Amino acid sequence: MLTIAKLFGKSPFAPIQTHMDRVATCIGQLPALFKAISEQDTAALERLSEQISKLEHEADLTKNDIRNHLPKSLFLPVDRGALLEILALQDSLADQAQKIALSSCLYPLLIIEEMQADFTLFCQKNLEAFWLSREVIKELDELLECSFGGIEAEKVKGMVEQIAFLEYEADQLEYKLTRTIYQEGSKLPQSAFHLWLSLIHDIADLAHIAEKLGNRVRMLLELQ
Repeated sequence: MLTIAKLFGKSPFAPIQTHMDRVATCIGQLPALFKAISEQDTAALERLSEQISKLEHEADLTKNDIRNHLPKSLFLPVDRGALLEILALQDSLADQAQKIALSSCLYPLLIIEEMQADFTLFCQKNLEAFWLSREVIKELDELLECSFGGIEAEKVKGMVEQIAFLEYEADQLEYKLTRTIYQEGSKLPQSAFHLWLSLIHDIADLAHIAEKLGNRVRMLLELQ
């Protein structure tokens, strides 16, 4: 296995992409977690929460390794600070997955029938925003080969715009779900009522962070 230090010699973006792969493994557990929430499967929630926490820790180790080996004087095609900002946003996505997983185990989450379909679509939109942001990170090497311009740059800008639209759709669903929780809240125990509001907000942050990540990459295009 290549060390992070060797990855920098292979490509200036390879370590960032390696970290994103770790983050993606963590986020990849969320569909099963969301399904367990909908089915009120507490055993699955506990198991998945533990797995997500373990994967988040592995992503953290990779992040720390990258920070320790990120060149300070060696020429990089982009500003060192920009790479650290991208790394921090990717780290926030893994942190958010862990936060969602741990929150889901705090109290039994009875799901209101009126919110089931919207909750499923809401989770889907947030995950789509993340996976598209991962594709943007995969494009960094191609952007470098094209000097951050041309057709490749336009392609990435289009992807970033698509992430922004997914974030907008997720925001609309967040509002709709929040309204449903307030309107039908009498069907929920008080603890579940407040936990649902918090959980919906935490899931929405996946798309928010993905949009920030996409915009940070787009800034690289504007600065080159």
